[in-house]
Amino acid sequence: MSTERRWQALPAAKLVWSGNIPRSVDFDDIYFSRESGLEEARHVFLRGNHLPEAWLGRSHFSICETGFGTGLNFLATWLAWLDDPRRCTHLHYLAIEKFPLPAPDCGRAFGQWNCLSSLGEQLLAQYPHALPGRHRLLFEKGRLVLDLVYADAAEALQSLQEEPEQSIDCWFLDGFSPARNPEMWTSELFQSMAALSSPRASFATFSTAGQVRRGLRDAHFSISKAPGYGNKREMLSGRYDGSTETRSVAPTQTRRKGAQRWHLGPPSHRRIRQADRPVAAILGAGLAGAATAEALARRDWQVTVLERERVAAAASGNLQGVLYTRLSNRDSPLNSFTVHSYGYALRYYRRLAAAGSWQPGRDGEFCGVLQLLEHPEVDPELARVVAGLPNLVRSLGAAEAAAISGLKRCPGGLFYPEGGWLHPPAICRAMLQHPRITLLEDCGTVRVARAGTGWRLFDQQGTLLHQTPTLVIASGHEASQWAETRWLPLQKIRGQVTHLPSRGELRQLRTVICHSGFVAPARSRIHCIGASFDLGDEDPHLRTDSHQANLEKLQTALDLEYLDHADAVNLPGRVGFRCTSPDYLPIVGPAPDFNAVRQDFAFLRQNARQTSEQYGTMLPGLYLNTAHGARGLTSTPLAAELLAAQITGAAAPLDTALQQALSPTRFIIRGLKRRRL
Repeated sequence: MSTERRWQALPAAKLVWSGNIPRSVDFDDIYFSRESGLEEARHVFLRGNHLPEAWLGRSHFSICETGFGTGLNFLATWLAWLDDPRRCTHLHYLAIEKFPLPAPDCGRAFGQWNCLSSLGEQLLAQYPHALPGRHRLLFEKGRLVLDLVYADAAEALQSLQEEPEQSIDCWFLDGFSPARNPEMWTSELFQSMAALSSPRASFATFSTAGQVRRGLRDAHFSISKAPGYGNKREMLSGRYDGSTETRSVAPTQTRRKGAQRWHLGPPSHRRIRQADRPVAAILGAGLAGAATAEALARRDWQVTVLERERVAAAASGNLQGVLYTRLSNRDSPLNSFTVHSYGYALRYYRRLAAAGSWQPGRDGEFCGVLQLLEHPEVDPELARVVAGLPNLVRSLGAAEAAAISGLKRCPGGLFYPEGGWLHPPAICRAMLQHPRITLLEDCGTVRVARAGTGWRLFDQQGTLLHQTPTLVIASGHEASQWAETRWLPLQKIRGQVTHLPSRGELRQLRTVICHSGFVAPARSRIHCIGASFDLGDEDPHLRTDSHQANLEKLQTALDLEYLDHADAVNLPGRVGFRCTSPDYLPIVGPAPDFNAVRQDFAFLRQNARQTSEQYGTMLPGLYLNTAHGARGLTSTPLAAELLAAQITGAAAPLDTALQQALSPTRFIIRGLKRRRL
């Protein structure tokens, strides 16, 4: 029997209410002051940390809260940031919560303050499902980033030490009181704070307990007492004294020992921080390239996108693509990434729609996705696992599936109510609308050549198209055509979709149905069905046999009378070529110097378990975002956000384990451990 941990939702916080004051049943403590939670947040955490003065003149400022609770402290900080004309350009707010509150309870808690109404609605619109891990939420056109980490606080802070770019300027210590929740106030947690703190980082907390004072002093935080709020006589505030002889090295040099860093280059390679005009070029204007361009442009980079043909001309050019995820009973990097990328993609596309970048109905629809189960014997176990997340997914019997889908007969399965379909070309164009993005189409096959620490891009005639210090290759299976990337283990898979006129029973279809293929509600009276999966087949032309196979798979899944009379010979469609990796995860991150990494980590051939804190040797300024397979709509927004963070030296939206699971370098490390390199 496998020892892998079962994937499941986190337990929700148990509350009782006394008027508008929520109290934790498990810890028998209130979430905020009875006098005024908002004024308490302002007094203890904002003024206690000298905000907003502390972020004046800063381009980036980071806050970490130990105990997100109702989200009240975050909203108070957001409001103060908006009200400050001299605010920092980018604010990163990282909050940790082990027992997430249901969204309605959060809304009830902060809904009593009218000044928070608009901000609270925006938070609830993006509020993530109670899944373990890190959830990135973007506000104010991406200038305010909330990383909401659902995990134990001590474990989360310890894990964050493995990430060189995590540096905290300000701490909100807001767990329940030490007497009721001592795990939030341990010496190990305070030592993690010290390791993550920037020089002179501040902290504030309502607690003056002796163990808190001693733990902070032992971690080299200076401490002072100040008047508390409400019935609390005193509170604590202070700073990390990173300049004393007792702590003579920078926090980023005191990270947890044993952390593996082969997926990143050394800090000198990664820190491209905001220059006067940071610039990048991207090869490919499909979903991966467009999403990466938008993520960099949102960070004030000037981006040039070069496309061989037209926007979304290759694998991203289908009439309809499905936005959903596939759940597994088991915990794995693949399952974790697909679930988290799905949540991020939903938030991302909704923001684009709210901004008017794409038109619901014409360019897509959040109509839900029904995944028919191919192996009924796993239904009871999977249904138990997903039972705690009905807004993410729920198990349907045949009768309910038929009612939701609009079909007379429909097998049961897993229903993702927030999913749906999108028109990928429209989404690509929406992402490329940013004023800092320049699009160059019809470039043909581009030749790449190193130029010192940068890159030159030439057309087929040898004419210089562009020169850039930072280059992202996001061109699907073509990403391995250059000498620097020829070693990549990419697979090219032919996929043919069939365009089926909307007639008969299919006219009633109201949701996407996934089986061994998929069918979506009609777009302009055409259903997109498919797709074929033809490994090793490079035929770019439409074929009757592929149409017939698509029709047969759909007929087997749904038994529709209409399909008995469909003529595969005369149906239109489209052929594209997916790009996948051997482990089905995307390839995202800095491009390694293959020979250097193979030499630097050669010791893994003798001992695959040996660990090293050595950084990988990367090709300067070269990055990859490819191998998204058939789920690029779901995976590319989060992959692009990760890559943009790595390029700019910012905090990443994924933990180290998932960054390594996506890293191009993983194949070299894996090959060495298996003695294949």
